[in-house]
Amino acid sequence: MVTTEPRPVRALSAHVRPGGVVVVALLVAALATFAGPVPAPASAAVPDRFTGTVEEFYEVPDPLPPGAPGELIRVQDVRADAGSTTVRVMYHSRDALERDRAVTGIITFPTGPAPEGGWPVVSLANGTVGMSSRCAPSRRGSPAPTFGVAGVGVVTDYIGLGPVGEIHPYLSRPSEGHSVIDAVRAARNLTEAHAGVRWLAIGGSQGGHGAISANELGESYAPELDLLGSVALAPASMFSRSYGDDLVTRIVGAMMLYGAATEHPEIRFDDYAGPALSAAAASVIPTGCLNEITLAFAPIPADGYYTHDPRVTEPARSVMSTNEVGTVAVDAPLLLLSGTADQIVVIDRTRDLVASLCAVGQVTEYHEVEGATHDDIGVRSATEVRAWLADRVAGLAPETSCAAAPPPPPSTTTTTVAPTTSTTAARAAATVATPAFTG
Repeated sequence: MVTTEPRPVRALSAHVRPGGVVVVALLVAALATFAGPVPAPASAAVPDRFTGTVEEFYEVPDPLPPGAPGELIRVQDVRADAGSTTVRVMYHSRDALERDRAVTGIITFPTGPAPEGGWPVVSLANGTVGMSSRCAPSRRGSPAPTFGVAGVGVVTDYIGLGPVGEIHPYLSRPSEGHSVIDAVRAARNLTEAHAGVRWLAIGGSQGGHGAISANELGESYAPELDLLGSVALAPASMFSRSYGDDLVTRIVGAMMLYGAATEHPEIRFDDYAGPALSAAAASVIPTGCLNEITLAFAPIPADGYYTHDPRVTEPARSVMSTNEVGTVAVDAPLLLLSGTADQIVVIDRTRDLVASLCAVGQVTEYHEVEGATHDDIGVRSATEVRAWLADRVAGLAPETSCAAAPPPPPSTTTTTVAPTTSTTAARAAATVATPAFTG
């Protein structure tokens, strides 16, 4: 049973503008300033190397043996060269209901001697790839990037995305955040990686939401780790608001609702979806990836897409509102970047997120890249991102783009921008895809 409860769509009347240029720090100097013994990881037990096939790797043991968050379940060799080693891992994490879940991912670590205190860790939160096992980024076996930081790189597949037979709870704040954080713990438990306690998060689009989620949850969820800060590029956010980007909003919202039903038994997707959307979702989400999902969802007319809009209908409204980021402040600083020509996560959506972050007192440095799109924001901001990460490792004080005085209270007026066109389903297939990064 669902009940309709209108929810005002709100937008801020003032936006935070970009701040100054960050100072570039030498990474070697940063490492020299860190001293002290390497704190012991949560668990020193490292399983023997998994020798089955890649497909067999993603079959979760049944029953799943209990384990602490970040404890390793499987480790599989992927590649090694003179400078680094890459392994595929399966590790324990916790979903939105605090249930023990198996998560897969990639760890890449230097083969040279670690500095005193261990290597810093860079945890990458992936952008949207889909919601089924075959979409998991770790299946490709690509090394985890560190974006210029001399250290360990980790990439999570998120809860529900790697294991065969499961469905990813798309844009679930706790599940994303925990997966990103527990990937760092997994690296710490892989003793040969010599990972320290200092770490950073980074991501674009859905990954931007994941990086902010990890930033907000890191201190309370993993107090033994030292989160230095997080970077989010064109982050998915402000889910209850409309910006004229209706096609993107519908596709993202349906994926988010379908994923929420995997974590919250009070939600049934078919209570909200119209017949065409219900049939398309049942057909494509369990086995398809992003392109298949968007090609299936994009042609469905707006009229009849939902029978009840989950943004204003309980219980989905309350559950999905818990996935919003930008409503709390923590010590770890943020760097947010957005492109003025982004038609997937439109600039006003990010501006409103920044205003929300500033309103709660979160230290946030925000930059807009003139003319950058969702596809090239990562490449066009690579130098700035690498410098910001190096500054955090060096221990330099972060800058903020937030004004000294708090921003004015939000209005109740819907923010609108030029509508995102739906002239072809191919354009829709770019929805919340990962911006290109340079590692």
